Amino acid sequence: MTTTLPPRAGSDFAALSRRITAAGLLRPRPGYYAFRLSTVALALVGGWAAFLAIGASWWQLPVAVFLAVVYAQVALVAHDLAHRQVFRRRRPSEVAGLIAGNLAIGMSYGWWMDKHTRHHANPNHEDLDPDVAPEILIWSREATVGRRGLVRFVNAYQAYLFFPLLTLLGLSLRRSSVRALARGGIRRRGLESVLLGTHILGYVAALVFVLSPLQAVAFLVVHQALFGVYLGCTFAPNHKGMPTPDGTDDFLRKQVLTSRNVSGGPFVDVALGGLNYQIEHHLFPSMPTPNLRRAQPIVRGFCAELGVPYCETGLVASYGEALRHLHEVGAPLRQ
Repeated sequence: MTTTLPPRAGSDFAALSRRITAAGLLRPRPGYYAFRLSTVALALVGGWAAFLAIGASWWQLPVAVFLAVVYAQVALVAHDLAHRQVFRRRRPSEVAGLIAGNLAIGMSYGWWMDKHTRHHANPNHEDLDPDVAPEILIWSREATVGRRGLVRFVNAYQAYLFFPLLTLLGLSLRRSSVRALARGGIRRRGLESVLLGTHILGYVAALVFVLSPLQAVAFLVVHQALFGVYLGCTFAPNHKGMPTPDGTDDFLRKQVLTSRNVSGGPFVDVALGGLNYQIEHHLFPSMPTPNLRRAQPIVRGFCAELGVPYCETGLVASYGEALRHLHEVGAPLRQ
């Protein structure tokens, strides 16, 4: 679960928190999560059941597309579990998170939770937020220094390559998971390794024993590529291109100014798993997903009272802002 130090008594966040609490928006929503977890689990089981029933056929490609969507929804459920939105106690959250993350989609729950906790504590901070650390993509002009060869080319044109690179995100997450477990330092490392290994072996065995070699390769490419694109698209609009904190803002301003909400109605709510209410989520990480929509007018109104900018765009516009930022960052490398 992401944790932050409580702000001092009388802070702006404390005043907002009292309004949110009075509205009952921090209370659990067991009925909602029972339905959501059951639906996602049935979709996952149904997808693999269809895979086995269809057998060696090119009709497996639509199954690969379906499972890519389901895998991303499982990842979004694991995100809510990590924030203890589903269960308030650590143990059931951890058990369900290990099943959803390691066993169901092949991503280390412990590694991701540590990474995501650091992101929540310091969103968009170039040194402390691992989500904007300079790797394949860079998010600040300072990070252009020393880029050479193929990496320099990629960063120079990263706005154009952003979506193609997302096709590799699923494989990158698994690689990072395996490396983190090999290094150690993760709670329940042995259990995580067994569950992750079970997923990988089961996945490979399913492709090898059910499909022809060419069909197996096609299924792997379609499934993993679309999973990466979908998952990346759920996180890309949230902070990319937003201001970098300077260390002087209080908790409320640090979270609001670095986050971007995405409008779009029920479809966007489901597709992005509630992450389109990124401002409310960062202010209240343990708030159940269905309550974020109800919290939005309270948070937006409170920010207006304080004169704190509250950023919200449409879905397409949010990607446009992120891509423009990537293009501007890469400008020195194109000269």
